[in-house]
Amino acid sequence: MVDLTETFIEDRNRIQPHHANNHGTAHGGNVLRWMDEVGGMSAMRFASEPCVTAHINSVDFELPLELGDIAFIEAYVYAAGRTSVRVRVRVYGEDPLTGDRELTTESYFVFVAIDEDRSPVPVPDLTVSTSEGERLRDQALADE
Repeated sequence: MVDLTETFIEDRNRIQPHHANNHGTAHGGNVLRWMDEVGGMSAMRFASEPCVTAHINSVDFELPLELGDIAFIEAYVYAAGRTSVRVRVRVYGEDPLTGDRELTTESYFVFVAIDEDRSPVPVPDLTVSTSEGERLRDQALADE
């Protein structure tokens, strides 16, 4: 069994000109790619197997990420099926000078664990052994 807190992954990307659209903000495709990568890392940490994206819920781009901002991405597993892993992924715009953050984008991803033949394989049970883990799981389930 793997604990929810062990699946928590964070990553940062500074918004550079090659990440931007013609409005000078992060292109949504880049943000989605980063979300998929960090979500996949969380799923693989949980499953101890390679994982592929099977489903993405609606992606809500609430605020833009401006050039020079930091895209702070966090992901964690909040539920698991037989071969599938549900991951909450949130992106915050982070001021590189102050560290202040504001939620910009979020979604819920489903990944499937696969073997070397790309066939689905079982994943372990998810445990939640801390109050922080319970808070994260409950929040994800309520907001899903």
